[in-house]
Amino acid sequence: MAKTIFQRIIDREIPARIEHEDDQCIVLHDIQPQAPVHLLVIPKRLIARVGAAESGDQALLGQLLLTAGAMARKLNLGSGFRLVINHGPDGGESVPHLHVHLLAGRPLGWPPG
Repeated sequence: MAKTIFQRIIDREIPARIEHEDDQCIVLHDIQPQAPVHLLVIPKRLIARVGAAESGDQALLGQLLLTAGAMARKLNLGSGFRLVINHGPDGGESVPHLHVHLLAGRPLGWPPG
């Protein structure tokens, strides 16, 4: 199977604007931002999508949310932000590599979509 764009970024095969990186995940600025702040929190280990995660992935899934919260604090997003995880084509998934969208910087309406 070919590498996802995120795997290629993690492997430094293509450039990206990286906000944070640790041993478990990487945080990038989205190249097609949907809000003034639009970061992607991506696990370095490939999990195709949230519905494919298994019980052994629990710690990594938690780390993604903790990292998103840390990024929100770092960027002073105290007035509000949204976390989004897409699953499958009808859910808006465009890359088959689990990632969390961190959106902020403007009022975010409800319902989304």
